[in-house]
Amino acid sequence: MDIYHVWCDLKPGVRDADFVQDVRQYLDTLKSTQQLVGYRITRAKLGLKPPQLRDFHITMDFQDLAQLQTAFDKAASRADPIESLHHAVNSKVDNIFFALYRDFPDETRVYGQEKF
Repeated sequence: MDIYHVWCDLKPGVRDADFVQDVRQYLDTLKSTQQLVGYRITRAKLGLKPPQLRDFHITMDFQDLAQLQTAFDKAASRADPIESLHHAVNSKVDNIFFALYRDFPDETRVYGQEKF
């Protein structure tokens, strides 16, 4: 599993519930078309986070890099309905950064002559 991480803050004046609704609509659409396995939306509780992290943290689970690329290609096409859903999310965020992690060891990892 490849896990794409997004950390972000909201732009001033953006309601948190509106943002979460837009994220869910966008990611549920990707999930319904098998371009995403699952996702999770979290928010720092009581402000307990390192200063370099943001208020919101979204993780997206992809079966592999091919599935991730398909989702990226769909967003990059800028064609509706995905473009409108993607824009609804992106227009609300500030201070955004990303990371890509994987389960480890994953099924492709070989140790000696045996797979993990």
